Amino acid sequence: MSNKVIIFSAPSGAGKSTVVNHILGLHPELEFSVSATSRAPRGQEKHGVEYYFFSADEFRTMIAEDKFIEHEEVYPGSFYGTLKSEIERIWAKGHVIVFDIDVQGGVNLKRIFGEKAFSILIQAPSVDILRERLIGRGTDSLEAIEKRVAKAASEMEFAEGKFDYVLVNNDLEKTFLEAEAIIDGFLKK
Repeated sequence: MSNKVIIFSAPSGAGKSTVVNHILGLHPELEFSVSATSRAPRGQEKHGVEYYFFSADEFRTMIAEDKFIEHEEVYPGSFYGTLKSEIERIWAKGHVIVFDIDVQGGVNLKRIFGEKAFSILIQAPSVDILRERLIGRGTDSLEAIEKRVAKAASEMEFAEGKFDYVLVNNDLEKTFLEAEAIIDGFLKK
């Protein structure tokens, strides 16, 4: 597999984690890279499973210690990043790394990993559908949802032309099949 990575990026609510979990269930040679964040856990999220949760101060210290391959401050005091130790851990097993990451992080990772990486941007069919999905989650306030929707619009502009593949998640079963085909093609290279 020679240190390959697959990058799934999307605005919040586009279905990225659902697609990633589907693909991971089909390929034992793929392994999810757990990102780090300074935000609080949502719902049933657990440290070391969905994310590594740190305080903003701990995150800043880790940045100063050069522990991240990439990181960003998504909102003031709200950090996300990819730990170098996570990359090393997965590649040491001979696995392909799968990232479930925001759009800016996905662009950064593609730049860092270059030809070793295949980057996929997942989009909701429309901003209205994205808003409905976020409301349906029941995990955020309406104010937080509106912030996410506004961020999604700017992410789509920023992302244009920066991903290897754009996957519109309009019908989940079709999205799964399309994702399976493109991942299979990348893994065979």
